[in-house]
Amino acid sequence: MTKPRDDKTQSFWSVFQVFLRLGLTSFGGPAAHLGYFHDEFVKRRRWLSDAAYGEIVALCQLLPGPASSQVGLTLGFLQRGYGGAFAAWLGFTLPSALLMTAFAFGFNLWPDAGASGWIAGLKLFVVAVVAQAVWQMGKTLCPDATRLSLALAVAIVLLVVGEAWIQIVALIAAGAIGMMVHRPGSETGAELNLRIQGRWPWLFAGLFAVLLVLALLPRDDTGLLWLAGEMYRSGALVFGGGHVVLPWLQEGFVASGQMPADTFLAGYGAAQAVPGPLFTFSAFLGAIEGGLAGALVATLAVFLPGSLLVFAGLPLWAYLRRHPHARAALAGVNAGVVGLLLSALYDPVWVSAIHSGTGLALTLALWAGLALWRVPVWILAPASALAGVVLF
Repeated sequence: MTKPRDDKTQSFWSVFQVFLRLGLTSFGGPAAHLGYFHDEFVKRRRWLSDAAYGEIVALCQLLPGPASSQVGLTLGFLQRGYGGAFAAWLGFTLPSALLMTAFAFGFNLWPDAGASGWIAGLKLFVVAVVAQAVWQMGKTLCPDATRLSLALAVAIVLLVVGEAWIQIVALIAAGAIGMMVHRPGSETGAELNLRIQGRWPWLFAGLFAVLLVLALLPRDDTGLLWLAGEMYRSGALVFGGGHVVLPWLQEGFVASGQMPADTFLAGYGAAQAVPGPLFTFSAFLGAIEGGLAGALVATLAVFLPGSLLVFAGLPLWAYLRRHPHARAALAGVNAGVVGLLLSALYDPVWVSAIHSGTGLALTLALWAGLALWRVPVWILAPASALAGVVLF
C-alpha cells in the first residue's frame, strides 16, 4: 500500500506546480510577469486581495533584486511559509535556467559563433530591449523634472568616469539627494499580513550584509568562488528590475576581460527570448565559465541576495509606508538606476552592436516592434537573429 504524502509535501508540490506553469509560459519580462501573477493569484485563485498584492509589488520594487521573482517568492511564502517560497522560486526559475544553460553549452561547442551574423542580429536586439527598458523605467521612476535630472546626472558621471566603484557612489548620492528634494506622501490602509516574526528578519539582514562584504572583497581567482562573488554582488546592487543587472555583470565579466562582449551580449539577447526571470542570464554566464556547476552556482548566487532582502524587508514595509524620508531616498535611488541603465545602453550595448547604418536601421525596427507594435519578444529575438544572418 502506497503511503500518502503529508500535507507539507502536498503543499510544496502544489505551489511548485503552479509556478512551474508560469515559468514555462511567462514571456515578456518583469512587467508582464507581474500581470501574470495578478491574473493567477488575485483574480483566479484569490490567494490575496488587490490591495495586498499592490503592497507586495511596491515593496519588491523598493528592494534591490529581481522584482518579479521577489513578488513570486513572497506569494509562495505567504501561502506556505519558507517551503512555499522555495517552491515558488524553483518553479518559476527552473525552465529558463535550464534553457540558458543549454544555450551556453551549444555556444561552447561552436566557438566561432561570436563572429556569426545571427549573433550580430541578437546584439542589435539587445540594444532595442535595453532602450525600451530605459524608456519605460524613465517614465515610471522619473515622473518629474527633479528625478529626470538626477537620472541624467548619474548617467553623465558614469559615462565620464566609468569605474565600477563610481556606480555604487552614484546610487548612494542619488538616494541622499532624493531624500533632500523629494517628499512622497505617506500611505495608509495596509492589508498585508506578515508571518515573519522574532529575530529572523535580523538574521536574514545580517547574512545579506556579511555575504555582500565578502563579495566586494578583491579576488584573484576565476573559479566558482569568484563566480559566486560576482553574481552575489550584482544581485545585491540591482534596483529597478532585471535589466539593471546588465551593467553590474558587464563590469565583472566584460570590462575585466573575463569574457568577450560578443559572447556576453549573445547570452543577454537569448535571455529575452525565453520565459521566466531575466536573472537566469546568470546561468548562461556561469555555464560558459564553469559548466554545469558554474550554472548552478551563478543562478543561486544572483538570486540569493534578493531573497534574503525579501525575508528581511517584509517587516520593514510598515515603517517604509509611514516614513516619507525613507521612501524619498529610495525614489532617488530608483531615479539613479535609470541613469545607470542609460549609461549601459551606450557602453557596452551600443558600442558593441551598432557599427553601420544598416545596424541602426534594424535596431530602430526592432525597437518599434517592442514599443509601438507590441510584438512578443519570443518572436522578435529569433527574427533579429535571422535578420542578422541575411544582412551581415
